[in-house]
Amino acid sequence: MSDQWRKRWQEGRIGFHLQQAHPALLRHWGALGVAERTKVLVPLCGKSLDMRWLADQGYPVLGIEFAPEAIEQFLAQRNTSVSRYRQAGFNISRQSSVELWCGDFFHLHIQHAAEIGAFYDRASLIALPPATRQRYAFHLAQLVPPGAKGLLISLAHDEGEAGPPYSVPASEIERLFTPNFTLTFLEGGSPDEHGRTESVWALERRGPRL
Repeated sequence: MSDQWRKRWQEGRIGFHLQQAHPALLRHWGALGVAERTKVLVPLCGKSLDMRWLADQGYPVLGIEFAPEAIEQFLAQRNTSVSRYRQAGFNISRQSSVELWCGDFFHLHIQHAAEIGAFYDRASLIALPPATRQRYAFHLAQLVPPGAKGLLISLAHDEGEAGPPYSVPASEIERLFTPNFTLTFLEGGSPDEHGRTESVWALERRGPRL
């Protein structure tokens, strides 16, 4: 999976990347009630401009990305100084209030995420094959504290269509996250020209840590 993902970045096959912040993020983030200066975890972040938007709203960002190409492209978007260091097996780049950890999301441990208080998933869950999505939901629940709020933007499409992005219907989202999160369905769009339909969810971590 990681090799396949790296190859997509090297070949520029990143049709999932948007040239602006996602409209659903702009519409719904404020309603979550996340306190300003809360650090936001963005798994499988790519070079998403959503991270710039969150940082500009006063939220420090901790993004995790396996492909160093994605991180370097993100950093090159602004002519701002970058500090680099290595910690816990990750190569880390910090640019203003955006901190990018290059490595495997599943190797991020709770002690590394101690300051995390919110999360944002726009193209993480749908980038993972079915066998890995349960692990992802469980690991996310381990990393964020009770009361942490986040936004999930998912995608559903014809079952015969191969991913990524993979089709993750509402029933699977509920099955994956209900054990550890309170879910609120916010909106569902109309199918695009490829028959893909986005859905937007608000999540809140409940109960004690796993």
